[in-house]
Parts: sequence; C-alpha cells; structure tokens
Amino acid sequence: MKHICVLGGAGYVGSLLCPQLLADGHKVTAFDICYFGDAFLPSDNPNFKLIKGDIRDVDALKRSLEGVDMVINLACISNDASFVLDENLSTSINLDAFEPMVVAAKQAGVKRFIYASSSSVYGVSEEPDVTEDHPLLPLTLYNKYKGMCEPVLLSHQSADFVCGIIRPATLCGHAPRQRLDLSVNILTNHAVTNGKITVFGGTQLRPNLHVQDMCDLYRTLVDAAPERFSGEIFNCGFQNMSIMDIALVVKRIVEEEMPQKGDIDIVTTPTDDIRSYHINSDKIQKVLGFKPKHSVEDAVRDLCQAFNKGLLPDSMTNDWYYNVKTLQNLNAA
Repeated sequence: MKHICVLGGAGYVGSLLCPQLLADGHKVTAFDICYFGDAFLPSDNPNFKLIKGDIRDVDALKRSLEGVDMVINLACISNDASFVLDENLSTSINLDAFEPMVVAAKQAGVKRFIYASSSSVYGVSEEPDVTEDHPLLPLTLYNKYKGMCEPVLLSHQSADFVCGIIRPATLCGHAPRQRLDLSVNILTNHAVTNGKITVFGGTQLRPNLHVQDMCDLYRTLVDAAPERFSGEIFNCGFQNMSIMDIALVVKRIVEEEMPQKGDIDIVTTPTDDIRSYHINSDKIQKVLGFKPKHSVEDAVRDLCQAFNKGLLPDSMTNDWYYNVKTLQNLNAA
C-alpha cells in the first residue's frame, strides 16, 4: 500500500482516479478546493480522505502531505477557456502556487511527483508528428503556464524526489464529476440533447485521450521503476482527429446507441479557434510500455450510456458540467 495524494482529486480525472487507486489497494488523500462539490467521491472508504483546501495555502498543503509517498498533481484552473475569468485567479493557481507546492511536497518527504501538463503547450503546428522535443508555442496563458511549470518541477528533482511530467491530449468520456466542455463531450452532448452537432471550423487536428486511459497511466506510474520516468516528459494521446472527423464518429455512435433520435445533423460554422496539432506518443509506449486502449468511439458510447441511465440530467443548462460557468457563478478568487 502506498499513500497517494491527488491534488485536484475532486475534478474530472480525480473523481475517476481516486476510487481506482483505492481499488488497487492504496491509501488516497484528495486535496481540493471542491468548486464542483464532493458528493461523487468515495468518502465511505476507510482508506480515503478528502481535505478541502486551497493549494495556495502552503502551510495547509504541507501538513496534508505528511506521510504521503506520491503526489499526482491535477490541480489547476483547467483549460484554455478558463482564462476568460479573472486572470489573477488563474495566474495565482496555475503558476504562482506551483513552485511552493513542489517545495512543500519535497519537504514533507514525498518520493514521487507527477505533474499533469498539457499537449496544448504545442499551440499550432504543421509537423506531422509532434514529439516531446517540439518547441512550445503557447497560444494562451493556460498553456503558457503549463509549459513554464515543467522546468520548475524538474529543477527540484533529486535522488529521493523523482519527478515526471505528462502532456495529455484532450480528454473525453464519462467520469463521476462530468465535464461537458471538452471537444468530444461537447459534440456528444449536442448530438444527444439537440439532435444536431455544430462544428466550429472542422479542419483543426486535435489529439484525444479517454479519461480512463489517463487514469490507467497514473496507476502505472505508481509502481513504475523510478529510473523509467525520472526527469522525463511524455506525450500521452491515442487518436489524432480533425474536429469534423470527431463529429462524424459522434453522429454514427449516437445514432447507433439512441436510434430514437433519428438522423443527427452536422452544421459547420467559422471559428477563430485555430489550435491544431498532432502529437506523437511513441515515447511513452517505448519507455513505460503504456499504450491507451480506449477510443473516441468508446468515449461517445460511454457518454450515451450515461445519458440513457439518467446520469447527466440538464446537460445543456446545469453549469456544474462547465468549468468556466461554475467558477463565474462562484465568483472564485
């Protein structure tokens, strides 16, 4: 049994990861400010502890990390759109709090620190395969700060504080704390709820990764030999697809899973969102032996099943599914 602290454990990934780490036999602490609540967390498990806290409170964070073996850092104001919020909020959490957090973990005796960066650090690239050596060309403060934090973490690495960085693709699929503001999930929600998919642009390439594969990677890193990921940066994506190709998959799967919906229309409209990149994830398979198993098609089917079970009520109107709307409603600061 290892004691693992998931910073941001009440988020989209954390809500799925925490119970799976518990099922693997580990002790889990989730440290999260809980902007989106916590009712979906496994609080009845004796090996689970939720600490409602702010990562900017270094003293509280350090106390929470005492006795922890490994930190998986998912905590941030998430995705590019979030920076339409108060820029000071995102800067204070995604950048200013990062190094004090790393130092606190190291001082508390944490042995492994895994950082969830983002493949969006590559911005726009015409390269056919964007590897980890590709220049970082951030288009927004979100991906700029993600890239800036990477060398900060590695500067604190030592023999007894092993650090690794993951640059995940855009996530998709169903999780207890559902997000419906990510490309595959957005298109699926519109297809199911409105019977129509609106594609903004369509030619932009995006790498995709099922949220379950994201969790499986973190679970792999719990037991991976430290020399295999120490100081390393890994892309992690499965399918690189254009937005239009994603829409066509969504249309087909929703029509199969929900035949009562009839024909799903696809409408295109111009966009100023020019983010387009195609990541290569060969390194993570070669070094860690990790290969994602769940496709975009699987993610859409999972979401359709969640809709059919009534797990995603008011999916177009409930702000809980949408990061920016929820934070605006809370006047988060």
